[in-house]
Amino acid sequence: MFKIATTPKMMEDAYNIRKEVFVREQGVPLENEIDEHENIATHVVGYDKKDIPFATGRFRPYKDGVKIERVAIIKTHRNSGLGKLLMSFLEEVAINKNYPNLMLNAQYHARPFYESLGYHTIGEIFLEENIEHIAMIKKI
Repeated sequence: MFKIATTPKMMEDAYNIRKEVFVREQGVPLENEIDEHENIATHVVGYDKKDIPFATGRFRPYKDGVKIERVAIIKTHRNSGLGKLLMSFLEEVAINKNYPNLMLNAQYHARPFYESLGYHTIGEIFLEENIEHIAMIKKI
């Protein structure tokens, strides 16, 4: 179901999901969505039983751990438990690389979801791409 992106096609799948969710749905400019961290990040893509991509996320080294970013699930697959499975997969891969802390900037409306996974807020709400976010951390 979830795989580390290892081919150009898998990266294209990840980018297409992000474009659908962040650019089309949320209005993030494409030039801000694809960034300078693409090449250093570990990207993950979720595929359904028909091998159709439906989810993505990435993480990269950050301070004393990793920063999980660009977590996205296409609209037809939301509210089905797949977000939790995606996060578990991302966390497992990061833990296997011996990172002690998991950090992310959650869209504020998703804060309860991340709290249910053991993340805690740090700092204040801030705007990124005109969307309210909050920094969160999970110690392993």
